[in-house]
Amino acid sequence: MKIITKNKKAFFDYEVLSRFEAGIVLKGDEVKSIRKGEINLIGTFVTVHDHELFMINAFISSYSHAFQKNEDLTRRSRKLLVHRKELNRLIGDIARKGITLIPLALYLNDKGLVKLEVGICKHKKAHQKKEEIRERDIQRETARELKNY
Repeated sequence: MKIITKNKKAFFDYEVLSRFEAGIVLKGDEVKSIRKGEINLIGTFVTVHDHELFMINAFISSYSHAFQKNEDLTRRSRKLLVHRKELNRLIGDIARKGITLIPLALYLNDKGLVKLEVGICKHKKAHQKKEEIRERDIQRETARELKNY
């Protein structure tokens, strides 16, 4: 498994309750761009439309050696592939207040297929974010002190 990109901002803004894997429907040479790492998941979210999952606002740049370069398709909606039972469970989870689906990571599995790790997340409050930063600073300082001994 080769991780191509992670959505680090999602881990700061959201509390991840659970995770699942989904496939992505890609067009043309988007896979080549993804393999080069020309993708950005910041600000991306997943929504349900007509009993199908779609990834919205993901940026995949057009491939540099493509026959036709179309910049309009860089931020298009992309369909996600999940099993029907899993989709029904996700629809039930989203129905709860404050729960959303956020892409966490994009990777190539052992067969070379592009997969997306999606998290069922709950938005963090401002005080939770500040507390997390404070704890990270304390851990950094203690590690720095222990390094000297």
